[in-house]
Amino acid sequence: MTAIKTYIEENKDRFLDELFGLIRIPSISSIVAHKEDMYKAAEYWKKSLLEAGADRAEVYETKGNPVTYGEKIIDPTLPTVLIYAHMDVMPVDPIKLWDSPPFEPEIRNGKIWARGADDDKGQSFMHAKAFEYVVKNNLLNVNVKFMIEGEEEVGSPNLPKWCQDNKEMLQADIILVSDTGMIDPQTPTITTGLRGLSYWEVEVQGPNRDLHSGLFGGAVANPINVLAKMIASMTDENNRVTMPGFYDDVIEVSSEERELLGRAPFEIEDYKTAIGVKQLAGEKGYTTNERTGIRPSFDVCGIWGGYTDEGAKTVLPSKAFAKISTRLVPNQDNEKISVLFKEYFESIAPKSVKVTVTPLHGGQGYVCPIDLTAYQAAEKALIQIFGKRPIPVRSGGSIPIISAFEEILGIKSVLMGFGLESDAIHSPNENFPLEQFFNGIESLVAFYTHFAEMNK
Repeated sequence: MTAIKTYIEENKDRFLDELFGLIRIPSISSIVAHKEDMYKAAEYWKKSLLEAGADRAEVYETKGNPVTYGEKIIDPTLPTVLIYAHMDVMPVDPIKLWDSPPFEPEIRNGKIWARGADDDKGQSFMHAKAFEYVVKNNLLNVNVKFMIEGEEEVGSPNLPKWCQDNKEMLQADIILVSDTGMIDPQTPTITTGLRGLSYWEVEVQGPNRDLHSGLFGGAVANPINVLAKMIASMTDENNRVTMPGFYDDVIEVSSEERELLGRAPFEIEDYKTAIGVKQLAGEKGYTTNERTGIRPSFDVCGIWGGYTDEGAKTVLPSKAFAKISTRLVPNQDNEKISVLFKEYFESIAPKSVKVTVTPLHGGQGYVCPIDLTAYQAAEKALIQIFGKRPIPVRSGGSIPIISAFEEILGIKSVLMGFGLESDAIHSPNENFPLEQFFNGIESLVAFYTHFAEMNK
């Protein structure tokens, strides 16, 4: 057994107990009532970093939720790794679908079950424990900084300014992130691309109050009906977005790169079974992995209006609402798309209703070059732990702040994640396999070794 495996085995109960303490804090950034919990999580991270060996750790204020920063500078002339992670989590609704309380972590079937088990408390805590190991065993040959924010799940609206205000403190050679995933437990993966995001809330206003659906139905426009038709018109029979200008900046990926992307292991029947569908859908002419990795998409994330409680109430509603998002490929500008959608969606509304589109948040896409020293160090680390070369993939997800890091700080990010599709992030019964958690710690320890060696 290697030294790091022995250390993990001897300390795994403590590792999990400390992680569970973090998970028990319901740090839901999108709900104002949990503001105090964001500060509890920030202080928990400060304590954890100091105990792991940081020279200093502080909680910093922003106009929104706090940021915890920590560092260990062993030699200013050595390379510096900046660890980015987030302490906030998604809401837990619908709570009735959880098999156990979301903020009372449990271990079942070799997995941690809780909100934040993977995204991003479990994955971020791997960094704390890997850092602890290299510090306590005098193996750290690079400087390490930590930046743990509290608003990633709502688009990191205040982190860019905080980064701008603290550029000197955040100077580093690379940003290392574990907030992505692997193809499967046996196939290490490095995410080389992220899609961008634009997100809006739509309101459709009809009559000035809810009306009796018998007395007024058929004579007055129903906002829910109108909204449904407008949404349906946003994609065509080939599942392409109909909004003018949407594809103007989309760069078509070459056939050579598409062939490389196609080498990633993918069993379509397993994919359908895992999510409980009989047939997949998406833009015509592209594979499932291409649809989520190199193509933009349009989705309704929530829709409501009228009467939705138990039983019947025959009303023609006054208003209808929807939350709508587009995932964007790296060359699409999220702010440009945000304006295009607002103008277009409001323009196609019939005169029988008033439509208001409110932008909520967004972010640019990101591409990581595979010739970066840090990428190659991550590759060597994963080969060492998993016994095979990692596959580079483009993720369908978004981490809006990653592109801002490059713009503001001038630093590239390497996305070295260990989550699995089955972890159900953002959903009820989120989980994270213990094996992934411990393998992640080992891999991050190996990253420090290889990154230091490659920068000698």
